[in-house]
Amino acid sequence: MTSSSEIFTPAHEENVRFIYEAWQGVERDLRGQVPGGERGLVEEYVEKVPNPSLKTFKPIDLSDLKRRSTQDAKKS
Repeated sequence: MTSSSEIFTPAHEENVRFIYEAWQGVERDLRGQVPGGERGLVEEYVEKVPNPSLKTFKPIDLSDLKRRSTQDAKKS
């Protein structure tokens, strides 16, 4: 059973798919670049001076979060 907050419109799903596919392309381009080589189409931004307020920031693996959410939904 799904709650109404889990129902997405086709437009929403299309937007999510577009962003996901675009990001996969960026990651593929980053992996394909040779470190220290010629500048490619994709450049990773890294701050020269880290923001102190982000010192305790821990990135979230969205794929893992979605997988766990799906598993929890199946259990209930």
